[in-house]
Amino acid sequence: MSLTAVRAGAYLHHVAFESADPRALAEFYADAMDMTVEQVGPEEWRCSGPARRFVAKKGEGRKLGYAGLACRDAEGLAELRARAEAEGLVILASPSPYFEDDAFAVQSPDGHVICFGLAKPETAQAGLKGPTQHLTFATFDVEAFQDFFHGKLGFALSDRVVHKDGKLATCFVRSNHEHHTLACFKSNRQGVDHHSYEAGDWNVIRDWCDRFAARRIPLMWGPGRHGPGNNLFIFIEDPDGNWIEVSAELEVVHDRPVKDWPQEPRTLNLWGKAIMRS
Repeated sequence: MSLTAVRAGAYLHHVAFESADPRALAEFYADAMDMTVEQVGPEEWRCSGPARRFVAKKGEGRKLGYAGLACRDAEGLAELRARAEAEGLVILASPSPYFEDDAFAVQSPDGHVICFGLAKPETAQAGLKGPTQHLTFATFDVEAFQDFFHGKLGFALSDRVVHKDGKLATCFVRSNHEHHTLACFKSNRQGVDHHSYEAGDWNVIRDWCDRFAARRIPLMWGPGRHGPGNNLFIFIEDPDGNWIEVSAELEVVHDRPVKDWPQEPRTLNLWGKAIMRS
């Protein structure tokens, strides 16, 4: 099976979330996640920091507006679009303001809008290290997620978590050298489980924790280390209840078989407490 998304070098460039109070949500991200904030319309705010971007727009709380994955070059983007068309996917106009005009979007089986494009040039910004890194969904059907992103768009499978009955609990897929760009957990709801920013190393996670502590933002989970991906992590929660992960030392995958992990607490956190989704 052709790994079209991997050849395109796609990476998570930005996310947009709907909110009943997008101004308050954007102001939280600007303050907590060390970003500037700009109102760009009566009901939309954009936040930006070094290699991270977040959009808050009016709508239903805890709902993904869209996710933007940037491709390495025009050839990779064109190949990815051709793959989507060949698989019979409906090609949508991209709603992303961060991509050039040749961007496009598709809709996942759970209704999430995923945009692919070439990133517009941006001015470098100062601040804590933490590029936008990955997005993880909650779903009723992990197999449909795997079939869509791996089978139809050519993301590579990295790892899976499997229940004792053989059904998938979690699936991790990548579109570049990092362990996962997207993932999903089997859940009793559909939506976003969390989105993540990559700190790079343990000392930068410490700096993020100090920033959160200064703002009296408690850690809701962590520090810990995941099994799949082997990354260090902490989690906080935004005012709408969306989970934010700050991660470090995520596994770099060059070439190895897919690993199936058991559905148990130590898979989610090798160090102790786990938040089990199913």
